[in-house]
Amino acid sequence: MRIFPRTTATTARRAPLLPVEPFDIFPGRWVGGVAMVVGPLLLLGGALLRVRFDFFFPTQLAAFDHHPGLIATSYALFAAGHLLLWPAVVLLAGRVAARSPGWGLWGGALVLSGTVARVFHAGMDHMAFRFADAAGVSVATEAVSATYGSFQIFSALNLPILVGWLVLAVGTWRTRVLGPVGALALALTSALPLGLLKGTTVLSLVALAGLAGALVPLGLRELLRPPRPRAAVALRWAALAVLVLGVLFAAGQAG
Repeated sequence: MRIFPRTTATTARRAPLLPVEPFDIFPGRWVGGVAMVVGPLLLLGGALLRVRFDFFFPTQLAAFDHHPGLIATSYALFAAGHLLLWPAVVLLAGRVAARSPGWGLWGGALVLSGTVARVFHAGMDHMAFRFADAAGVSVATEAVSATYGSFQIFSALNLPILVGWLVLAVGTWRTRVLGPVGALALALTSALPLGLLKGTTVLSLVALAGLAGALVPLGLRELLRPPRPRAAVALRWAALAVLVLGVLFAAGQAG
């Protein structure tokens, strides 16, 4: 008696062109793993592009006036890196929560809240640069200086930006999702400066190197562990991702 059905050419042809691997934790190891690898590298690249300019906003705006392409690219990479952190953090917090729900919950919630605030800061950076384009750097600098301390609801998330990575790092260490070195590297992310139009300091680079040192190896482990998709399937997914990103970009530019 046969336990398994015989595989035939007909059943083989029914295999989906873009199969989705079952996953236990959203968003799955493929989306989360790619985000763990790419997100920190984008952040580090964005920070390095503006490392030669002074930290505070008047110099950042002046740098944009003299090097608009360089500074725009730097801040775009930085914003994209933070956007990609959410699937990375969700997967990491899920791995922690599978062994210690409390640490996974609080660490993930605090870091995600802080990441949302940093994306908001990226929007403020973008508008400051657009204001500099429209009205000039001196006017934009005066406007930023006059409104820098104005109330905005996301300032309530300043503390989670700093504390969240520490809580999540302790959770990864206690649950052995990361070893002591990896957890310490992740904790260094809490030292990354926050706010409007911030340049790059040595502390920034240490924090981002720690983030990359913790997440990139973990992301690679997620991507390389079996089972692995066939090369043809991986290429189809990569092509679809590029196509979707292209469509989204074009739609965004069209308004």
